[in-house]
Amino acid sequence: MLRVGASRLLQHGSRHAAVVSAARTQSSAPEKIEVFIDDVPVMVEPGTTVLQAAAQAGVEIPRFCFHERLSVAGNCRMCLVEVEKAAKPVAACAMPVMKGWRVKTNSDLTRKAREGVMEFLLINHPLDCPICDQGGECDLQDQSMAFGSDRSRFLDNKRAVEDKNIGPLVKTVMTRCIHCTRCVRFATEVAGVEDLGTTGRGSDMQIGTYVEKMLMSELSGNVIDLCPVGALTSKPYAFTARPWEIRRTDSVDVMDAVGSNIVVNHRTGEVLRILPQVHEEINEEWLSDKSRFAYDGLKRQRLMYPMVKDSAGELRPCEWEDALIVASKALKTAGGSVAAVAGGLVDAESLIALKDMVNRLGGESVCTEEIFPDTGTGTDFRSSYLLNTKIVGVEESDLILFVGTNPRFEAPLFNARVRKAWIYNELDAAMIGPNVDLTYDCEHLGNDPSIIGKLLDGSHPFSQRLSAAKRPMIVAGASLLARMDGDLLYSQLMQLSQKLRSSCEGGSEWRVLNVLQRVASQVAALDLGYTPGVADIRNNPPKVLFLLGADEGAITREDLPKETLVIYQGHHGDQGAEMADVVLPGAAYTEKTATYVNTEGRAQQTRAALIPPGMAREDWKILRALSEIVGVKLPYDSLNDIRMRMEQVSPNLVRYGDVEEANYFAQASALAQLVSGKKEPTPIDVPQKKLEDFYMTNSITRASPTMAKCIAAVKKEESNKYIE
Repeated sequence: MLRVGASRLLQHGSRHAAVVSAARTQSSAPEKIEVFIDDVPVMVEPGTTVLQAAAQAGVEIPRFCFHERLSVAGNCRMCLVEVEKAAKPVAACAMPVMKGWRVKTNSDLTRKAREGVMEFLLINHPLDCPICDQGGECDLQDQSMAFGSDRSRFLDNKRAVEDKNIGPLVKTVMTRCIHCTRCVRFATEVAGVEDLGTTGRGSDMQIGTYVEKMLMSELSGNVIDLCPVGALTSKPYAFTARPWEIRRTDSVDVMDAVGSNIVVNHRTGEVLRILPQVHEEINEEWLSDKSRFAYDGLKRQRLMYPMVKDSAGELRPCEWEDALIVASKALKTAGGSVAAVAGGLVDAESLIALKDMVNRLGGESVCTEEIFPDTGTGTDFRSSYLLNTKIVGVEESDLILFVGTNPRFEAPLFNARVRKAWIYNELDAAMIGPNVDLTYDCEHLGNDPSIIGKLLDGSHPFSQRLSAAKRPMIVAGASLLARMDGDLLYSQLMQLSQKLRSSCEGGSEWRVLNVLQRVASQVAALDLGYTPGVADIRNNPPKVLFLLGADEGAITREDLPKETLVIYQGHHGDQGAEMADVVLPGAAYTEKTATYVNTEGRAQQTRAALIPPGMAREDWKILRALSEIVGVKLPYDSLNDIRMRMEQVSPNLVRYGDVEEANYFAQASALAQLVSGKKEPTPIDVPQKKLEDFYMTNSITRASPTMAKCIAAVKKEESNKYIE
């Protein structure tokens, strides 16, 4: 009942609900109706609001409370317009048009109504624009200039509201709040966390958490972008810069494998903030808190100088020439006993350069830290390690089964897309693994690995629902594939997916099997021929081990013989640098133009916003210089050259913005039937179960003071909950 009520609430005025409704009634779609916006005829669908009709006519109507991705509130009244023969102005955001309506968006009555609304909004708004962080980007400033009066008729004292403490990320100055309720609706509808709400009525109305508590969401920073005034701003960015002082560079986020599009704001060689960029097929206009606020880790614990270990076992800074000579001598004398491990933040250009260099030296072991089943199907078929339905494809599905993954913390924006489909499209969800809160109803089938086999042979109670689904999705997590029996479990999922494809709507065109990767570099590494996991290196330790941004402890010094020389190349002094004999400082993702491939197989590129600090250089350039000194010179001297080499190995890596289709499901399923083994008795688990596990997952986030504050705040919140 609650879900039906929520669905009905969110339908009104939502663009997405209208799209879904139109798709379902396509066969009996009513004819368009004609309305007139400022005497310009416009043909619109029945049920279109005045605001949407005006947008089609190219007329922008001011608004504060309306947002196209949220339900309609209709409480700011800024969008009042005159409708011919109507008794009074109407709210454009909430009023559906009728055939033949004549709407006037710039009449005397409309202007007077907007001026009156603006006058009421400014009665209690403080006069602190000079110190407000929203200054220069404030909707209230812009619209008061366009539609406001030059004086006020109210002489009463302005009200004051106490600020709320909702965590270390969002700063509140609630006296500025105009009660648009965008933040409340976002928290409830998109983030799925009902922490924000309103208390009181009239002039006593306040927005807050009722009792003081942290906004416990991995998407909480988006309320900053939604707030049309300065009531909600960024705490880490407070009093740092004005928008006209900073430069912007479009880029791609690498904190997870979703590949969210971002804008890097920077000034004087420092990243000041990161904002989302609209991309309808990936992140819409949202961004996770880790991607938005971990930027302060980019300037801490950085490797700025080459280092070589001295006779006392201490790393000492040195010149590039000295470090490269030490590394090249070790590589020359290794006699081909060379191996490499790539971390989760490495770009495709560096991956291909490292692989080419190791292969030219006679080495074959080039591995990733992330584990993936390498028996049976292996990684030869690209469809075996991608999110094949694509992120936007979730909105077409009617049933999704998660196996060994917690998408809320592993891929927050993918999870937000699932929640959106759950609300508007009545998507059903189920889970095999730990029973975690995904912010929507999800049937927990258990955490026993034998459930997968029962679903395959049809003996599990959930099998009927899975078979009856028109467009089912199975999403396997990286933690499931990292298990000792991961190859066996994954082969069963492959067979189950192929079985479902034969009966689902769309037939072979619908892709059931999906893998949700955790790190940004994994898909590109597998495309380029890297071996997932470091088992080969453990079984056959090399004389020289090259770690390229490998900081997650997949291989430790204890796993290697004492005589093995470790070369680490990366941008943070993390676990990899601690065990290294030679350290080569590289560039972070904001400091290089580089290629990353997200979990759905979409190639995108970051843009260099800054130059690397100190003596650090771009990773592929370091590898190119090292190869020349060793005597196995790599045949590329520019970014275009190395991308031509990437195209030779895997053409999809340079088709930026496109998703390369992968379609070898039948062949993969046939090979999966040959996989045999014994299942582990241990239950299926995931590493990120709680919000505090979300904030520190790589070398950048571990260096971020803001992420450390988030973990401390979450732990404090949890302890307070137990005390109560």
